[in-house]
Amino acid sequence: MSGTLLTALGLMLVLEGLLPLLMPQAWRETFKRMIEMKDGQLRFVGLASIIGGLILILLSK
Repeated sequence: MSGTLLTALGLMLVLEGLLPLLMPQAWRETFKRMIEMKDGQLRFVGLASIIGGLILILLSK
């Protein structure tokens, strides 16, 4: 893996760890709500996340 890819992966893990560290109850409630979602809704959330990430990558260049 390239250094940039490892840096991006590390940054992603740091950002994902902030919510459970700082607000564990909100993090838990979010997962409870996600478990109740239908497959189509979860797929939409995943797609929106991918599109948002791609837009951020394109804007950063």
